[in-house]
Amino acid sequence: MKTFKNFILAIATWAFMSVSASAVDVIVVSHGQANDPFWSVAKNGVDTGCKDMGISCKYVAPATFDMVEMAKLIDNAVSQKPKGIVITLPDAAALGKSVKAAIASGIPVISMNSGSDDYASLGISAHVGQTEFEAGVGGGQKMKAAGGKKALCVNHEVGNVALDRRCAGFKKGFGGSVDILGTSNDPTEIQKAVAAKLGNGYDTILTLGAGLSGEAALKALEAAGKVGSVRLGTFDMSPNMLKAAAAGKVEFLIDQQQYLQGYLPIAIFGQYIRYGTMPSGVVMTGPGFVTPDNAAKVIKWAAQGYR
Repeated sequence: MKTFKNFILAIATWAFMSVSASAVDVIVVSHGQANDPFWSVAKNGVDTGCKDMGISCKYVAPATFDMVEMAKLIDNAVSQKPKGIVITLPDAAALGKSVKAAIASGIPVISMNSGSDDYASLGISAHVGQTEFEAGVGGGQKMKAAGGKKALCVNHEVGNVALDRRCAGFKKGFGGSVDILGTSNDPTEIQKAVAAKLGNGYDTILTLGAGLSGEAALKALEAAGKVGSVRLGTFDMSPNMLKAAAAGKVEFLIDQQQYLQGYLPIAIFGQYIRYGTMPSGVVMTGPGFVTPDNAAKVIKWAAQGYR
């Protein structure tokens, strides 16, 4: 009899938690589009987290890098009164008013990917990602150790504070001469801009996004016959850049594990709704470094949308 009662109690508890969880609506507002190679992996993390937690979710983003439009998306998310909102925070000044309004309305907010230095000032309890400046420092140190003397940091989203910090950290870690090349986010234009700089004595290039500026810079180097003589490193990963790393064409890819950046905030909200638990501070997902020595192992998981 006791065993039967325990069984019924367990079923009732499971049913209550399932009903509670299924009513949860988490809206993810990102500055990155889900069809981008990097952000498709982050969205895969979101989707898997929602399935695992039994949470209904939405992923929205502006059509291009547009902070005015992103602020509107956050405001719209607040009007839908979800149980939680996950945001990226590439520009705290531009998005701060909307974020504070969300929190003031009683909706908890978690930031992910960008915003590790700014989230707390807006009243956000937890951030999931890597600290951008320190990741840049690590990249600079690796390039310095490889013998680099004059470097170019290619910024494809000028105004994205997280990317500015990556270049600043790289400059500190590198220690030598570092110039910032601001570009659009058009791959053809990036390739042309990098190609125009190759005759100026640069022996090192760091790009801030593998699928966009990284691949464009590699094409510029290949066209100029400078692969190897000009060292190339990049933040993040894409299938083509992973293959390039495995072939020894790239010094490293800085891996912030964007799948976890999508998955972990959803998992946190799932537990928050059930038990009221919420971490505080930065939940670190990187940086890690993918190099020619370990790229082949990572390619397997990247092909499945997890890296």
